[in-house]
Amino acid sequence: MSRRLVQVVLLCLGCGLCSLLYAFSQLALSLEQEAARRQGDSALPVRRQLSGGGGGAWRAAARSAGCSQREPPERYDFVKKQPLEKMHLAVVACGERLEETVTMLKSAIIFSITPLHFHIFAEDPLHTEFREILDGLAYQGKFNYTLYPISFPAENAAEWKKLFKPCASQRLFLPLILKDVDSLLYVDTDILFLRPVDDIWSFLKKFNSTQIAAMAPEHEEPRIGWYNRFARHPYYGKTGINSGVMLMNMTRIRRKHFKNDMTTARLRWEEILMPLLKKYKLNITWGDQDLLNIMFFHNPESLFVFPCQWNYRPDHCIYGSNCQQVDQEGIFILHGNRGVYHDDKQPAFRAVYDAIRNYSFGDDLVHALLLPLELELQKTQHTYCGRIYKVFTKQLTKSIRDICDRRSKGR
Repeated sequence: MSRRLVQVVLLCLGCGLCSLLYAFSQLALSLEQEAARRQGDSALPVRRQLSGGGGGAWRAAARSAGCSQREPPERYDFVKKQPLEKMHLAVVACGERLEETVTMLKSAIIFSITPLHFHIFAEDPLHTEFREILDGLAYQGKFNYTLYPISFPAENAAEWKKLFKPCASQRLFLPLILKDVDSLLYVDTDILFLRPVDDIWSFLKKFNSTQIAAMAPEHEEPRIGWYNRFARHPYYGKTGINSGVMLMNMTRIRRKHFKNDMTTARLRWEEILMPLLKKYKLNITWGDQDLLNIMFFHNPESLFVFPCQWNYRPDHCIYGSNCQQVDQEGIFILHGNRGVYHDDKQPAFRAVYDAIRNYSFGDDLVHALLLPLELELQKTQHTYCGRIYKVFTKQLTKSIRDICDRRSKGR
């Protein structure tokens, strides 16, 4: 009897000890998980806030996580270790276009990922100032540049130079001048990138076998279109195309023979330009853009058309919003034509220009660029474009968010 009692007591003690050990193990496990969770939360404040998209919350987190444009020196070491094919961007600057051009280049540098090569065609007096400014910009590893003089075919140089605006028709000769460049993005000086150049550059991979260039329509709404109401020459599609943002596969352009209304023979790029000008010079209003419209009217299979948010102009909002894509996705590339960056007619456009112009590399992108811009845009709601002011920062916010995310991942 006593032996059986001892066995029962020992069995109870053993069960109690096992229960006690199990309780301690669960407690230790829960403490470890809580510590890991807290450590993970403190290490990733930005990623979770940004993915939630919650307005001011992610902006506050972005500051503490290093969402400035400051780059560690090793950030672009990958360019040396694994040379990437650069994106080529061309611009033509004459007269009082220095500041505007530099602001455009800044916007490309801020957001782009792949290294850039700028091809800058400028009047000789501007070359020294361009060099001083570009050589002084940070992150030379992210871009380099080449300066070119303005040049036209000698026999018709004066006629080409005065076509539409000074030097504007230079873009027509880029495939002939940059013979070693396979593909090129041409933009006017009054362009601002609100997302990486990489994204529009990717359209080159979407070209089919016949397409040689990409542009956006001149208008989305035919009732306010210029070409369909006033043009005295052929034009592409229903409302024409705008050449302020022009993506080109220049190898294909140089190889193509173009259909035309001057001869039954197909002509190469260098053969068709002057005959077109001679035939239509009394009928064109917008210079080289009109000539491009004529060329692609006869060769529509050669054009890739991208949506209006890649070339967003005042015409898309001054009579009410008519670029539906920006309502969902925001503006990707802003085009401040008609001088709207420098007058008070369209203050929403000017606010974006001033924000990027005034931004200094190394400053925090949220507090030095995005937040001041949002405050200025709220003051523009008395205008049609200002009433939809949020479309001006929708994509910009995402672009800054992506930069923050790359910082948090150490890229």
